Amino acid sequence: MVNPLKRPVRVLVAKVGLDGHDRGAKVIASALRDAGMEVIYTGLRQTPEMVVNAALQEDVDAIGVSILSGAHMTVFPKIITLMKEKGMNDVLLTGGGIIPETDMQELQGMGVGTLFPPGTHTHDIASYITDWVAANRNF
Repeated sequence: MVNPLKRPVRVLVAKVGLDGHDRGAKVIASALRDAGMEVIYTGLRQTPEMVVNAALQEDVDAIGVSILSGAHMTVFPKIITLMKEKGMNDVLLTGGGIIPETDMQELQGMGVGTLFPPGTHTHDIASYITDWVAANRNF
């Protein structure tokens, strides 16, 4: 897990919709900070548009969406579509929560990165983000 950038990896952690359970998002945000990343946490009840606009403004390398509400098949496709419309082709969209394996595979087919179920070790998430950024961000 070597950061190829001359600056910390920048990650936006978001909670979209009415899902009010943010403990996991806060744990991930803290773990990513501990791994040396710069983390922007949007807080609760964000829209996909708000998430993508914040990611653009903050010039992030990755967006991580925590979702427990069951709306993942609406939220992730909307965010990936907005990212493509804004030319954010070199920004990772990843996340986690309660997402069935078949839905994870379908979302990855749409361009969403690896999605992590509850219980995933935070080191694995940090390594994945760092490795993805090393392979896909060229500056």
